[in-house]
Amino acid sequence: MKPNFGTDLTTGSVPRHLVTFSLPMLLGGLLHTAYSFINAIWVGQFLGTGALAAVTVSFPVIFTIFGVGMGMTLATNILVSQSFGARRFDDLRRVVDGSTVVIYGLGIVLTVLGEIFTPEILRAMDTPADVFEPSVSYLRVYLLSLPFSFGMFALRSMLQGTGDSKTPLYFQLGSVLFTTVLDPLLIFGRLGLPELGLNGTAWATIVSQVLVLVALNVHLHLKKSPIAPRWPQFGQLGATMRTTFRIGVPASVQQSVVSLGMVVVTGIVNGFGEVATAAFGAASRIDQIAVLPAVNMGMAISTLAGQNLGAGHYGRVREIFTWGCVFSGAITIVISAATVIFPEALLRVFITDPVVIELGVSYLHIVGPCYVLFGLSFVSNGIINGAGATVVTTVISLLSLWVIRTPLAYWLSREMNSAKGVWYSIAVSFFVSMAASMAYYLSGRWRRAVLQKAPPGDPVREADPAKGFANEVGEA
Repeated sequence: MKPNFGTDLTTGSVPRHLVTFSLPMLLGGLLHTAYSFINAIWVGQFLGTGALAAVTVSFPVIFTIFGVGMGMTLATNILVSQSFGARRFDDLRRVVDGSTVVIYGLGIVLTVLGEIFTPEILRAMDTPADVFEPSVSYLRVYLLSLPFSFGMFALRSMLQGTGDSKTPLYFQLGSVLFTTVLDPLLIFGRLGLPELGLNGTAWATIVSQVLVLVALNVHLHLKKSPIAPRWPQFGQLGATMRTTFRIGVPASVQQSVVSLGMVVVTGIVNGFGEVATAAFGAASRIDQIAVLPAVNMGMAISTLAGQNLGAGHYGRVREIFTWGCVFSGAITIVISAATVIFPEALLRVFITDPVVIELGVSYLHIVGPCYVLFGLSFVSNGIINGAGATVVTTVISLLSLWVIRTPLAYWLSREMNSAKGVWYSIAVSFFVSMAASMAYYLSGRWRRAVLQKAPPGDPVREADPAKGFANEVGEA
C-alpha cells in the first residue's frame, strides 16, 4: 500500500534520494547557521569581544542540554522511518504519541534544572570572571526556549522519518527570517521595544520558536497529517515509550557526550584567557558550516537506511554507504581547502581583533584539513543509527571525546603552554572517530539491532538477513 503522505525511499535511485532528501536539510542547516553567523556578527562587531566570549562559553552548555532532546528525537526518526518503510502505520501513530510525551516532558524538566544550576555549571567551566555575569544572564534566558526547541526537533524528525525534508525547511526559513529581524530590535531597543543587549538575542530565539512551533502544529492538523500531535492515549504507549527510551537514551548520551566534551574543551581553552576563548568561538563558527553537510548527510543516510531496513531491502544499504562517502567526502574536501587557504578572511567576518584572528587561523590550519574525516564518519554512523544501534555510536563518541580528545587537549595544551594543544587534540579525535565507525560498519554487526526490533511476520524477519548483509559487507 502506498501512503498518501511522505516519500518512499525504499525504491528508486539511491544517489537521487540522497541529494533530493538531504538538500532541504542542508539548506535548513545553512539557514540556522546563517542566523548564528548574523547573531555572532551583531554580538562580536557591536557588543564586543566580551559579549562574544559570553556566548561562546554558553554555547556548549546549550548544546549539551539540547543533546538530550536531539538524541530522543533521533530515536523518533529511526522508529518512524522503519515503521514507514515496513508500512506499519499503527506503530507509526504510537511512535508519534510516545515521542510527544517524552520530548515535551524532558524539555520542561531540563529547563527547570538548567535555570537552577547555570551558575554552578559556568563556574565549573572556569569561565573568565569578566564574562561570568553576562554569561549567567544570557544562558538563563536562552534556556527558556528548551521545550519549544524540543518540540521542533520532534516534529522535524517525524517528518524526515516519512521522507519529508521540505516542510521543516519552510518553517525553519520563517523562524530564521523572523529571528534575524527581531535580533537587532531587541539588542538595541528599536521600534519601542526594550533595549536588552546580549539577552535580546536569546529573547528573539524564544519568541520565534514559540510562533513557528504553533504554526507547524496548525499546518499538520489542517493537512490531517498522521504525525500531527494529539492528546496521547497513554494506556497504549507503554511498549512504544520503552522502545523510544531504549534507542533514545544512548542517542541522547551520545549527543550530550559530544556537547559535554565541548564544555570541557571550552573550559580548557578558557584557562588561556579571553583572547583564546574568543578565537575558539570565532573558529567554531567556521566549524559549524564546515561540518554541516556531513551532519545532514548522516541524518539523510539514517532515514534512508531506516526505511530500507524496515522494508527488508538489505542490498540497498551498501549503495547508500558508497554514495554517502562520495558526496560527503567531496563536499568536505572542498570546505577543508577553503578553510586552509582563506582562514583570515573567514574569521574577519566575526571578529576584527588581530590577536584573536592570529590564534583562530592556527585552529583552522590544524583542524580544517580533518573535516573530511569527520564527514566520512557520519556516513557509517548514519547507517549504524538507522539500524537502531545507537549504543555503538555512543561508545564511539565516548572513545573519541573522553579517551582521546579531552585528555589529549589537557596534556598537549599544558605541554605547549598554548591553546594550540587543544586544536591538535580535536584533529586527532576526528581520525579516531572515523576509524572506529568505519570498522564497525564493515563488520556488519549493526544488523542485529534491526532484527531484534522487528516483530514476528515483519519483512525484516522474513527476509534472508544473512545473505543480504553478507553480500553487502563482503562487497564493501
